[in-house]
Amino acid sequence: MALLALVAILFCLGTSTNAQLSTSYYSYTCPNLSSTVQSVMQSAISRDARVGAALVRLFYHDCFVNGCDGSILLDDTSTFTGEKTAGPNKDSLTTKVFQVVDDIKTAVENACSGVVSCADIVALAAMDSVSILGGPSWNVKLGRRDSTTASLSGANSNIPGPSSSLQNLISSFNSQGLSANEMVALSGAHTIGQARCSTFRSHIYSDTNIYGSFASQLQSNCPSTSGSGDDNLSPLDVQTPTRFDNNYYKNLQKFEGLLHSDQELYNNGSTDSLVATYSNDASTFSSDFAAAMIKLGDINPLTGSQGQIRKNCRVVN
Repeated sequence: MALLALVAILFCLGTSTNAQLSTSYYSYTCPNLSSTVQSVMQSAISRDARVGAALVRLFYHDCFVNGCDGSILLDDTSTFTGEKTAGPNKDSLTTKVFQVVDDIKTAVENACSGVVSCADIVALAAMDSVSILGGPSWNVKLGRRDSTTASLSGANSNIPGPSSSLQNLISSFNSQGLSANEMVALSGAHTIGQARCSTFRSHIYSDTNIYGSFASQLQSNCPSTSGSGDDNLSPLDVQTPTRFDNNYYKNLQKFEGLLHSDQELYNNGSTDSLVATYSNDASTFSSDFAAAMIKLGDINPLTGSQGQIRKNCRVVN
């Protein structure tokens, strides 16, 4: 029996670079992992609901740069430039978000030292964020290992920006192995969180595919002059900004998408019908979103003997 238990543990740890992700990866080595992560996330979100949206964004921005490997968590050093200062990250992922990851890592290390990767912690925290804020939950596949490097250029080039066209968005997601339908489902994460004035200024002042009174309302908190009020925040979903639901898609049908890239999903294009489906059927959106998040988490993970298990998520061992 002892031998069988040892074999099972070695299997869960992954003994080759071809090891696959598994929902039961830490069943033997860290059985209380899920509850440990969830407890820290519940406390963090109770203090500031925006943390939930930021953790989902963190997972997405990590996976889009060389795969889901925790590279986004690495701090700059005198000899190393990480991804935190990249354009898509430097203003949308705040110090508070990285501190939450640190808090989770500390709790997990207390429960099972040297076992769980930072990349897996981000994947679990993203799922918990959605679930705690009223959205779906799913069985997170685990077994990722942490990178020993990062790519500032990859972060600047791989993550589509708020001014992206529909074709830009489709191409960007396709390059990561995600379909246009999965892109629309994942965009539904914008049902929570907020955006800075500088990311939607051009949409509310220059675009025509936006409802007039909605644009006027936003303009009151976002001056037209660049450099003035750039950091002023507005909710991505004005109806229920701290609840994960399908109102994001209902807003798009009313031409009340906050970002240019949001409204591109419903602008007489190929994705209009899917937006309409998600607007009318919350359960279909929830199931499609969960499935897309699982697939997002499958992007180029480091497994087996690749990478490392960082002791501190911010630095290479």
